[in-house]
Amino acid sequence: MTWTPASIPDLTGKTAVVTGANSGIGLPTALELTRHGARVVVAARSPEKGRAAVAQIAGEVPGAQVEYGRLDLADLASVREFAAGVDTVDLLINNAGVLSGSRQETKDGFELQFGTNHLGHFALTGLLLPKLLARPGARVVTVSSDAHAAGRIDFDDLGLERKYSLFGAYGRSKLANLLFMYELKRRAEQAGADLVSVATHPGVTATNIVKLGPFQFLMGIFMKSASAGAVPSLYAATSPDIRGGEFIGPRLKRLTPSRTARSEEVARRLWEVSTELTGVRFEEIAYS
Repeated sequence: MTWTPASIPDLTGKTAVVTGANSGIGLPTALELTRHGARVVVAARSPEKGRAAVAQIAGEVPGAQVEYGRLDLADLASVREFAAGVDTVDLLINNAGVLSGSRQETKDGFELQFGTNHLGHFALTGLLLPKLLARPGARVVTVSSDAHAAGRIDFDDLGLERKYSLFGAYGRSKLANLLFMYELKRRAEQAGADLVSVATHPGVTATNIVKLGPFQFLMGIFMKSASAGAVPSLYAATSPDIRGGEFIGPRLKRLTPSRTARSEEVARRLWEVSTELTGVRFEEIAYS
């Protein structure tokens, strides 16, 4: 497929919220959306890093409409505060992610990767849903990974207190991202909502999600750049060829997720559990 960020249509009049837009693939995602006329909110935990990203984008794009919004996905109070400050949104890019070698918890007591990568974005999407539905052709892009295939959701041990591993926890959070994407699509469709829900896999990308110690330079040789990793997200967010429920990967291939990721039963149960844990209910697209 011949598609590059230069193919992005004019986004004047649209507002995009990109989580984790201060670094990694989030920064070039925000940059290209701004370059094509969108007003972009750089949502990041660190004010210093978030404002530095805004300054970098503004320096590269004359007349850029870009601003910083503080968002800590590991703190539901922060998610609520951020969402309340968003006046309008057409494109929500659920991009931010963490990878933790040791078991840690969010401020609300959830296992860090599940709480940040999934529950934080679940809550954010639900809180922004009325504003998304007010905009024609709104899209929610959730960044997952092929690591989802190794994930397993044990509803009896969501805190991973019995058994924790770095990639097991990460894979589970990325599986949750896909289950969320599909269930959001189904609920939007049954409600007749004008909302596209899609997921992406950026490929093995040189970002700072994990520190590789003395192997950082060597691994960087074999990883794609953050700009290249942002291409699936940009395509999913802006291409007229996108349909809800697609999983877009490197080279813009339509990927087939694992059987578990496509399970309606698991997705619905995860949605119900996520609703109870976060208190965010998506009332506008609740099943009738």
